[in-house]
Amino acid sequence: MRIAVFAGSASGEGAGFRAAATELGASLARAGVGIVYGGGHVGLMGAVADGALAAGGEVVGVMPKALVDREVAHLGLTRLEVTADMHERKARMAELADGFVALPGGAGTLEELFEVWTWQHLAIHAKPVGVLDAEGFWQPLLGALDAMVASGFIKPRMRDTLLVADDAAGLLAAFRAWEPPAPKWEGGLDPQARG
Repeated sequence: MRIAVFAGSASGEGAGFRAAATELGASLARAGVGIVYGGGHVGLMGAVADGALAAGGEVVGVMPKALVDREVAHLGLTRLEVTADMHERKARMAELADGFVALPGGAGTLEELFEVWTWQHLAIHAKPVGVLDAEGFWQPLLGALDAMVASGFIKPRMRDTLLVADDAAGLLAAFRAWEPPAPKWEGGLDPQARG
């Protein structure tokens, strides 16, 4: 089993984010779960990889050639796959992973998280998607998602498919208990969405 980890190329303010990333990597490795991630040695990306590698885990990096050429690739990984571009990178990460988790990060992390979560809703894949809520980082986003539910833009059953855990143990337990949802469009198009 491998989990794709999306994480910031920065470490964030304070030591809590980096500690959570390192612990996630180590916990996944101790549980025999491999990691697929963006391949960088910097920020939380590097911390999760280093945590897993120090615990004897498998870590597969997937990075576009342009970023490898800028010397941001982690050189101590189990395997580094080099892709032509970001689109190929994300497709390859999705192919290699059995689930997806987002650590704190910026715009790139959000983009990766929402892409795979949307794919789950559309039954493009049947894999768990979650966030590790280190230091309460994801609470504002979770509040925004709840507002989208209240406004009728996300169905409650689809909102519930995003797993949330405060630590690595909780995340692993949630992933192991997860069952795929029915596709968003099962039973036909929502009548309110017809225009």
